[in-house]
Amino acid sequence: MKKPHIFKFSVAYADSDAQGIMYHGRYIEVAERARSNWSKDIIVPDEDLGFIVHDLNIKYLSPILLGEDFVVETKTIKIGAASVTIEQKFVKCDKICAIMNITIAYLGSDMHPKVIPEDVVNALK
Repeated sequence: MKKPHIFKFSVAYADSDAQGIMYHGRYIEVAERARSNWSKDIIVPDEDLGFIVHDLNIKYLSPILLGEDFVVETKTIKIGAASVTIEQKFVKCDKICAIMNITIAYLGSDMHPKVIPEDVVNALK
């Protein structure tokens, strides 16, 4: 698998709660942006819908505060026949603040799981 994709982010006022801590739900939004940026070069055939989130798990380890900069490191962990498992680490000053594991399923135009095309698999590696 290739090295992690790096997505930079800075916590703004709108991202935080009253205590100045990044709101827990915001992690999912930031992770989605990072995954979109990570996957922008992956071309899904027109006849397929592509990937959808099937399962998501996040572990919060250390808070990220208002005004702090961090990165989301996204990498492919496992490629199955019709799904991919991705790990996303939220890292601030070399400290892992949260780890998210996401399984995305590949769907055909009939909205049912489909074997991931070889070109897409190669792009994920």
